[in-house]
Amino acid sequence: MSSVATWPSQAESWLDERGKGAWIAAMVLGFVFIWPVGLAILFYMIWSKRMTSSSCRKSHRRHGRMAQSYRSTGNSAFDAYKDETLKRLEDEQDAFQSFLDRLREAKDKTEFDQFMDERAKAARPAEGHSAEA
Repeated sequence: MSSVATWPSQAESWLDERGKGAWIAAMVLGFVFIWPVGLAILFYMIWSKRMTSSSCRKSHRRHGRMAQSYRSTGNSAFDAYKDETLKRLEDEQDAFQSFLDRLREAKDKTEFDQFMDERAKAARPAEGHSAEA
């Protein structure tokens, strides 16, 4: 009975390790062979936010960190140093990811503003022609 309860979490971990592409492939195969399975996978991906760019990586990083932190070397000073260093590196990685997200948002805003300016410039001559007619 316990093996039946754990296979979904094992499958989820396996797909998370392989990234968003594996989730999409599983969904497509589900639709091809048994469409309700594909639909269920799609709903699960949307509900669990696996469609976002970093969700699989964060989940994989958390599972990897937990496995590493429980493996003791037997030297408590080194283990404390290792845990502190890993936490600092994870914090730096999160800060860098946040920085990249802000850069992408700024780029998107710049591109949108440029689009709106070009659209406004294109609309001005058209308005001038309609006033003359």
